[in-house]
Amino acid sequence: MDQDLERVSGHPYYCFLDGYSGYFQIEIALEDQEKTTFTCPFGTYAYRRMPFGLCNAPATFQRCMLSIFSDMVERIMEVFMDDLTIYGEDFRDCLSIWKQYFKGALRKNLVLNWEKCHFMVEKGIVLGHVISRKGIEVDKAKIEIILARPMCALLAKDAKFKWDQNFQHCFEELKRLLTTTPIVRRPNWDLPFEVMCDASDQAMGAILGQRDEGKPYVIYYASKTLNEAQKNHTTIEKELLAVVFALDKFRAYLVGAPIVIFTDHSALKYLVNKKDSKARLIRWILLLQEFNLEIKDKKCVENV
Repeated sequence: MDQDLERVSGHPYYCFLDGYSGYFQIEIALEDQEKTTFTCPFGTYAYRRMPFGLCNAPATFQRCMLSIFSDMVERIMEVFMDDLTIYGEDFRDCLSIWKQYFKGALRKNLVLNWEKCHFMVEKGIVLGHVISRKGIEVDKAKIEIILARPMCALLAKDAKFKWDQNFQHCFEELKRLLTTTPIVRRPNWDLPFEVMCDASDQAMGAILGQRDEGKPYVIYYASKTLNEAQKNHTTIEKELLAVVFALDKFRAYLVGAPIVIFTDHSALKYLVNKKDSKARLIRWILLLQEFNLEIKDKKCVENV
């Protein structure tokens, strides 16, 4: 999904297409129709077209769509089930690609839901994100229920729901931050990656980014709450755990690329070369060996 968003973002014109009852456009082989048999008060019936609910239906439909548009996917078009996104470098280019898609759809008798299709637009929703020339943005319409510390305590077993001023403040602040998040951009593979990690007594978080002409921008956000065992780790263990979490989460981007890791715990720089650490720390340090990384103190960077 992340790769789809990267390829789609950053283009000036789009066509967002929606298949009409997508599964029902796939015929079931005659010898397999009996496998879909069901009984109702009016008799016994079997499907002739693929219905929703079959365990292999999503994979089958996706495979069919990729097969039909194999010459377009990952180049000028992205397919996710019955949602198709066409993108071009200018109006004429996007229109030409749309005509190319239309010929393929006619050849296979594919039907679109015209009410949900948008043609030659400059931005739209893809996989819950707003895609445009500027990059990837948060879809504000999706932010309806926001849960975060200390509000997570309300979800604990037998917890009494008591919404006070503190909860309201956290809710409003988090909602504001989420709806004003800097635009997420796709990576530039010619530039080194930067990872910022931090951990608290309750959770850890990481940001993957790069610098373009000295200006930082974000590629990916990630966070995770600590379990009961991890909460008992020492401070340095939590900070190193945050680094391990970030490298595992962003592994597809970072393997083989130069990486700069910023942390506010300067002892991590020396811990990597320490040979008499705890077994758990040594195990985590070994996981870092496959990456070409450099650890920098965040405070020193900010003081430059």
